[in-house]
Amino acid sequence: MNVMVDLCLVPMGVGVSVSSYVAACEKVLAEAGLKTALHAYGTNIEGEWDAVFAAVKRCHEVVHGMGAPRITTTIKLGSRTDRNQTMEDKIRSVQEKMG
Repeated sequence: MNVMVDLCLVPMGVGVSVSSYVAACEKVLAEAGLKTALHAYGTNIEGEWDAVFAAVKRCHEVVHGMGAPRITTTIKLGSRTDRNQTMEDKIRSVQEKMG
């Protein structure tokens, strides 16, 4: 089953700047071959359910390995079985309705 996920992974106990940890997680997602769209407060991910969640787990492992003693992660997700839909499809649908 395909899934679209909005992932926000926040390492705690590492100071104020977390961009190096975000970059490490982005590399994990790229290495997993997942379709992603980085945004200001997280990353949208599109892919097969097991692959996406294996990559999220790997992000946690990598970020902990970088010294983050604690991580808080927020995930919003959606899946469809009635038709295939991409992140671009969802955005295009809204833009079309905006005129």
